[in-house]
Amino acid sequence: MRSRLKDKFLLFRIRAKKDPDAFGEIYDEYVKRIYRFIYFKVPSAEQAEDLTSEAFLKAWHYLKEKKEVSNLQALLYSVARTVVIDYYRATAGERGNVSLEDGAANMADAASDRLLREVETKFDTTLVLEKLRGLKDEYREIVIMKFLDEMTTHEIATVLGKSASNVRVILHRATKALSDATTHAQARDQGHIEEHQE
Repeated sequence: MRSRLKDKFLLFRIRAKKDPDAFGEIYDEYVKRIYRFIYFKVPSAEQAEDLTSEAFLKAWHYLKEKKEVSNLQALLYSVARTVVIDYYRATAGERGNVSLEDGAANMADAASDRLLREVETKFDTTLVLEKLRGLKDEYREIVIMKFLDEMTTHEIATVLGKSASNVRVILHRATKALSDATTHAQARDQGHIEEHQE
């Protein structure tokens, strides 16, 4: 994982000198992760590219104007989330998140990791990615940040403005939903194959 010390040094160069080269280093380090995060939230790769560019432009302006940023990664993901929300508002197609049900216990990260490993070993990557797109936004965000971007539960909680225990609950539900969706799709496809063989 990226050094927080290096992030702080780059932030200092931006605040003190408005150094575009420092921001270029930040861009190079985070662009793939932010693009992937946005890609699974919008209908096309072209829109994801445009919104990724917009997110980094907004982040650049924010960093030049603001005094303190305690967590660069959290800032970039927060800006990316805002850009996607603005995109859907502008296109009059904003999707609302279903609120999290109450009463769930604190789930261990290990259970979610185990579920995702099962999904990875049992199913084709293309199918998993397709079903990931079908998850509700909140689930998709957490799965991407945890398993693709390898963020910790506390880092995800910072980005989303939730408690770590809440993130664990959502992560567990998200990985279960992904596992159920891929299992259902594979069973359906297997049924079609067997029908055609008869």
